[in-house]
Amino acid sequence: MYEDKTLVCKECGKEFTFTAGEQEFYAERGFVNEPQRCKECRDARKNKIKTQKEMYTTTCAACGCEAKVPFKPREDRPVYCSECFAKMKNEE
Repeated sequence: MYEDKTLVCKECGKEFTFTAGEQEFYAERGFVNEPQRCKECRDARKNKIKTQKEMYTTTCAACGCEAKVPFKPREDRPVYCSECFAKMKNEE
């Protein structure tokens, strides 16, 4: 049903293949737009966003260990390290 398509990356201008499998994946997820960037440019964009997040250091309210979080902790709300947060989530 689907056939490979050759698209042009809007970031770098290189041609890339939008495979039949990728098209099927997009359709299953309900995506209507084709990708506009090649895999390399998409990955570079994701990594740029990840590295721009400022991390804050705080103390876990449950175990007292140091925790790094991607948001500025507030004094009126407890903050948990990833291990304690996962334990609490599993208990629900």
